[in-house]
Amino acid sequence: MEYAKFGKTGLEVSKICLGCMTFGDPGRGNHAWSLREEDSRTIIKQAIDLGINFLDTANTYSNGSSEEIVGRAIRDFAKREDIVLATKVFNRMRPGPNGAGLSRKAIFDEIDNSLRRLGTDYVDLYQIHRFDYTTPIEETLEALHDVVKAGKARYIGASSMYAWQFAKALYVSRLNGWTEFVSMQDHLNLLYREEEREMLPLCEDQKIAVIPWSPLARGRLTRDWDETTARSETDEFGKTLYTQSIDVDRRIVEAVAQIAKARDISRAQVATAWILQKSAVTAPIIGASKPNHLKAAVASLSVKLTAEEVAALEAPYIPHAIAGFK
Repeated sequence: MEYAKFGKTGLEVSKICLGCMTFGDPGRGNHAWSLREEDSRTIIKQAIDLGINFLDTANTYSNGSSEEIVGRAIRDFAKREDIVLATKVFNRMRPGPNGAGLSRKAIFDEIDNSLRRLGTDYVDLYQIHRFDYTTPIEETLEALHDVVKAGKARYIGASSMYAWQFAKALYVSRLNGWTEFVSMQDHLNLLYREEEREMLPLCEDQKIAVIPWSPLARGRLTRDWDETTARSETDEFGKTLYTQSIDVDRRIVEAVAQIAKARDISRAQVATAWILQKSAVTAPIIGASKPNHLKAAVASLSVKLTAEEVAALEAPYIPHAIAGFK
């Protein structure tokens, strides 16, 4: 395993992050494709054995079930201090007022709920899952600062939003002397590269860690375009992400397949190697559901694509409308 500094912090994380949305009770929430606890624990243990120390979950994944499973697995398979544990807040967790969002009340309630489910006194990285248009950014940032000062989180991060929103958040934190975001979890892969326009340059300039979600485009980059899986057929959010330019995206998938065949490696290794060669990227988030998924992810660390291969992968791309957030 290879490790990297987390942006401008002193924190060190594995260059592969285990995404934990895959883990959870299928009967809770809207992830019918999620793995039950026994199968989830197998993947989590494999990740830890491979040297992956960075795990990312969220309160909303399987309505809290993911956090519960991840917390129990960490207690059984690792020392808490050896794990960099990340979770998120924003999405609805209960009906009625204050059951979602980034108000001071919501943040304070949800960090305690997450810690209870995870069975830990703190998380290493507490992230806002999306931008909250209904709450003043000052309220959100001061609440997150207080969460850090209370010892419930070591660092704070953000997820998909516009670059101007992220820049504003950094400015407001600095203006008030509050804890700043140290990471951006954004949507980036060979089929969706809009983050290259503004977000990646901003993060690189400000030394912000970038941990992309869906680096394999929900598996689209790992199989023939017309091939489906149980997850692709039931992942309602995933169905909204890659429908804009099917003919062009198909050509990109074919380019991945050609390079994988020529190198005698998996398509997942090619797609992951492409994202790892981005200078702004710290660690892609891999949502593994089978042991071979993690093996391919780790193997991709040793794959160095040539300039010609990168050009072949990127050439078909055309601009896309924003996908993954509003």
